[in-house]
Amino acid sequence: MWEIAILLSCISVASSNTVSIQNGEKEWTNNIVYQIYPRSFKDSNGDGIGDIRGITSKLEHVKDSGADTFYLSPIYTSPMKDFGYDVSNYTDIHAEFGTLEDFDKLVARAKELNLKIILDFVPNHSSDEHEWFQKSINRIAPYDDYYVWKDPKFGENGERLPPNNWLSLFGHSAWTWNEKRQQYYYHKYLAAQPDLNYRNPNVPKEIENIMEFWLERGIDGFRVDSPNLLYEDKEFRDEPRRPDTDVPPTDYSYLVHIYTRDVDECIPVVASWRKLLDNFSAKHNISKKWLLLEVWGSIPNTIRFYNVGADPFNFRLLFEIDRNSTAQDFARVVGNWLNAIPQGQIANWIVGNHDNHHIASRFGNGSDRADQINMMVAVLPGIMMVYNGDEIGMVNREFTFEEVVDPYGCQAGPERYHLYYRDAQRTPYQWDNSTSAGFSENSKTWLPVHENYKVLNLELQKKAEISHYKVFQALASLKKSSPVLQNGTTEILTQKDVFVIVRRLKGYRPIVLLINFSDTTSEIDAKSWLNIPKKMKVYTASVMSGLRKDDKFNTSRLTLPGAATVILV
Repeated sequence: MWEIAILLSCISVASSNTVSIQNGEKEWTNNIVYQIYPRSFKDSNGDGIGDIRGITSKLEHVKDSGADTFYLSPIYTSPMKDFGYDVSNYTDIHAEFGTLEDFDKLVARAKELNLKIILDFVPNHSSDEHEWFQKSINRIAPYDDYYVWKDPKFGENGERLPPNNWLSLFGHSAWTWNEKRQQYYYHKYLAAQPDLNYRNPNVPKEIENIMEFWLERGIDGFRVDSPNLLYEDKEFRDEPRRPDTDVPPTDYSYLVHIYTRDVDECIPVVASWRKLLDNFSAKHNISKKWLLLEVWGSIPNTIRFYNVGADPFNFRLLFEIDRNSTAQDFARVVGNWLNAIPQGQIANWIVGNHDNHHIASRFGNGSDRADQINMMVAVLPGIMMVYNGDEIGMVNREFTFEEVVDPYGCQAGPERYHLYYRDAQRTPYQWDNSTSAGFSENSKTWLPVHENYKVLNLELQKKAEISHYKVFQALASLKKSSPVLQNGTTEILTQKDVFVIVRRLKGYRPIVLLINFSDTTSEIDAKSWLNIPKKMKVYTASVMSGLRKDDKFNTSRLTLPGAATVILV
């Protein structure tokens, strides 16, 4: 466990991350997981949409970057009203992405490269085009109760009203009237994504059968979408209004969601999935399968999923800090998470994903802080999860409302779309300076390529002496090879605008990360403050820092350039 000591002008978090891990879990401990957004990674057939063959052709990049594992955003058959998170067939591949044969070849190639593959799984809801939902509309057993149906309320004048005030994450009522069935159905997301009813015992069985289908095809685990939303209050009580909010009453954040998320019944379902995965591994005498959970919420509600053998995502770096955060804010956020993790569990750090802006756009003016978060997370104990493009410092592309295709942005309307749309970080991967950044032979792609692709692309960064990509590769190499990072203690300290992580292991030189949150130079006596050797050298540094590998430092008079991040060894 980690202890936090708050001292006047600095925060110090001293800890040991030595944990008791079973043999089957050791390979995950310092893993680097690379998220691939299939529509935007690589188009193999010229239709302007990324696909499985394209991913297969570029797996060497995932390996060369230093990642050990990759996970795919949904590739199942779907009407694509929420770009794959509305599944109409859980055991087949969406035609735009390819076929099951293509998927099997992807798995085979991953195994050749010693890469693990994880699938994004969507068990909370299906598409309204799914066979189950169509049969449920028609009350065909046993599917009549596979979804959350409810009779209407009626107003003073006899007008039909939704059963309660619950809101969709996409805004407006979470209830949609179905004329044929003469009932409302519940949907936490789009009306095209009806929620499954986990209180019907057949539903969990169906989901487990689907998981076994993909396990048999050779995947190494699941990233589960929104498992803390599987259940709702069985009394269907209204949720209270959030105090002091000025958002419209149709906005999801208008209410406090005490009855539609983090319901206790979610935990046993996840426990049953852990048991299923363990039984599969035991039956086939293979390594432990990974169960990652997209759980966004309070730390207590997130942490409890560790207790049933899953790994809940740590979204603190996405939701609790931004470009205005201080060194002390970073220390608090990192320390709170390390303090909360149960003894013997593995930390994880989500650097970015398809729902949040690219690192370089979140934390600074383009490239000046593009390496900062990657460098910090690489030095911290645990699993590092990076979104495709963040390893080369890709930035968001600004969209007009007319260009937006993300339903979250479209439903918000032209005045508020910029607060919600996610297209900005989903633009095609920038491979080189050829047509459509090497993503596609087609000049028209499903989302426009960022206009900066001729000066910001992987090919240029691989050739350059210094680049975001080469920094990332160096981080991956250090994370996987250093006994200090794998087994050492962790100390987190701040002094004014400087944030520091010191990793120590008896018998080895410490590894020290320093981030200057000021845009001006900071001078510190790091030797005395941090109890580190007087002479240290740069292992790697942020591209814009002006520091270079093997530069030597007298740590008693350490000069840290503005906005610089550096790792000393």
